[in-house]
Amino acid sequence: MKRVTGLGGIFFKCRDREKTMAWYEKHLGIPMEPWGAQFYWDECEQSEGSRPYSVLGMFKDRTDYFEPSNQPFMINFRVADLDSLVRVLKEEGVTVIGDTLEEEFGKFAWILDPEGNKIELWEQA
Repeated sequence: MKRVTGLGGIFFKCRDREKTMAWYEKHLGIPMEPWGAQFYWDECEQSEGSRPYSVLGMFKDRTDYFEPSNQPFMINFRVADLDSLVRVLKEEGVTVIGDTLEEEFGKFAWILDPEGNKIELWEQA
């Protein structure tokens, strides 16, 4: 069974979100949307008209989205079959946080690594 298929995104907290996003756009040439940036994987196989992509997301410094981790970042990994992977991770004793969430962008689940870092698992819609 495939587990992680790639990096889904990197998310981090910002004291001044708008200024930080403008810096990334100006100095690194990353075109920003109101929520962050998207990087498409043009070399990847496409299915159902959905282009694979990764995200660089900036969050306000007071967000609770990374909780229960105290770290100012969260890694998002793409997965092929989220439901099956979550079942296996639970069997392996991995801490799973909350329930799987399904949204327009796909399915999401969250786990903690041994250091207490929150990891988001994502199956693209």
